[in-house]
Amino acid sequence: MTVTLVGAGPGDPDLLTVAAVRALSGAEVVVYDRPSADALVALAPPTAERHCVGLAPGRRALPQAEVNALLVELGRSGRAVVRLKSGDPFVASRGGEEAAALHAAGVPVAVVPGVSSALAAPAAAGIPLMLRQLSVTCTVVDGNDDPEHAAPPDWATLARLGGTLVILTGRGRMRRTAAQLVEHGLPGSTPVAAISGASRPEQRVLRGTLGALPAPLPPPVTFVVGAVAALDLTPAQEPHLAHP
Repeated sequence: MTVTLVGAGPGDPDLLTVAAVRALSGAEVVVYDRPSADALVALAPPTAERHCVGLAPGRRALPQAEVNALLVELGRSGRAVVRLKSGDPFVASRGGEEAAALHAAGVPVAVVPGVSSALAAPAAAGIPLMLRQLSVTCTVVDGNDDPEHAAPPDWATLARLGGTLVILTGRGRMRRTAAQLVEHGLPGSTPVAAISGASRPEQRVLRGTLGALPAPLPPPVTFVVGAVAALDLTPAQEPHLAHP
């Protein structure tokens, strides 16, 4: 009775790991977040029980506590349960909370790492997170600052770190985040890239600065802040270095 947390990557089925495909192909139950994962869920046997627990047309998303309880119930059923998580299960996806709940309930948990959007989204947009001429550090931040967090992001410290910032799950707060980064010392001219639907057919990339943010894009959105965000090294472009 093991629940396997499987990293689904950024959305393109080709970016699933071999281990993820193997877990899905043997699943008797699949729990996933949104209909956008249907192409990945289709890798499970047609007989597998499916539970979509995220927001969908005509249906609210299950609160996290209810998702945890569902996983515990399913995990005790003796079936092969796959919990499909966007990106990597332990990177800004609440997989850690689910694993902790399962562990506390005595239900064994296995984890299959996935390609986090923190890495996949910049790569899909032609942005190298670390480039010696521009940045040799990269910091990944959960951009939410809701009460469930142990503490909100320390934007003052993050502004002083330099290098590249990758901001996940902070789409609705990005204007406030940019203002705090500027307040704490980053220039308003610092490049920003917003990547929506990374690796999917609907992928869109907009660029701007902390002082003139890109226009809002549909979720999921990954933000890259720093000099490298001005780069576009995708195949359609002539590689170049753009110094701010």
